[in-house]
Amino acid sequence: MFSNYLIGLREGLEASLVVCILIAYLVKTDRRDALKPIWTGIGVAVALALGFGCALEFGSQELTFQAQEALGGSLSILAVALVTWMVFWMRRTARHLKSELHGRLDAALAMGTGALVATAFLAVGREGLETALFVWASVHAASDGTPRPLLGVALGLLTAVLLGWLFYRGALRIDLARFFTWTGGMLVVVAAGVLAYGFHDLQEADFLPGLGDKAFDISSAIPPDSWYGTLLKGVFNFQPDPTVLQVVVWLLYLVPTLALFLMPAGLGQRRTTTTPARDS
Repeated sequence: MFSNYLIGLREGLEASLVVCILIAYLVKTDRRDALKPIWTGIGVAVALALGFGCALEFGSQELTFQAQEALGGSLSILAVALVTWMVFWMRRTARHLKSELHGRLDAALAMGTGALVATAFLAVGREGLETALFVWASVHAASDGTPRPLLGVALGLLTAVLLGWLFYRGALRIDLARFFTWTGGMLVVVAAGVLAYGFHDLQEADFLPGLGDKAFDISSAIPPDSWYGTLLKGVFNFQPDPTVLQVVVWLLYLVPTLALFLMPAGLGQRRTTTTPARDS
């Protein structure tokens, strides 16, 4: 449940901040007449994300078991790729997000109503579609037959909306760059579990071999139906009897990705020095 709460919080807060920046800028510049197109674009983006999530959930139920596993595995891998790109992008642009959105909004104001709707739709829609896909993949991976994964997502989104409102009202101030770094690091850990589960789905669909090759089996020590087994699965998508491929994929993704993500921003950049030309 915690991993799904984190996804809802992190992804929802990004969308909430985008909305707050757009609305606050229009109010500050006395362009309240542009609020309606902005809210229209936001509403369309939210509806699209919800529709996409429903299509994934209900559309997959009509498929055979093998097709469901193939679809679940493929979309899990795609979701991890998107969320990995997103956390690195947000880490780079968190400090400049406000000025970037202001520039887009200025251009849209000059072009008219349609451009305002499109700006809001594109700004929020990308976040919404990424969120819907990753939430679906994570809930699919952490599903334990209870509504707890979906409840965690809902609580995370509600918290994000509340935090966004507090930001807008000026009642809450935090270091967003640090916040997105910490939550991004935790999200990478969650994504590693989703990725490993996605490969397991592809093994169950007979797309990949090695379903019977277990790396280890500690089900007797950590029963999947125990409270601590459920907790580990909910937080880390932990499986007590993973295949060798799952463990290899988990390590190959988590270790380098987390190391790169937590690397100080200036580290790794090549230093360029200017050498004065020598007279011949």
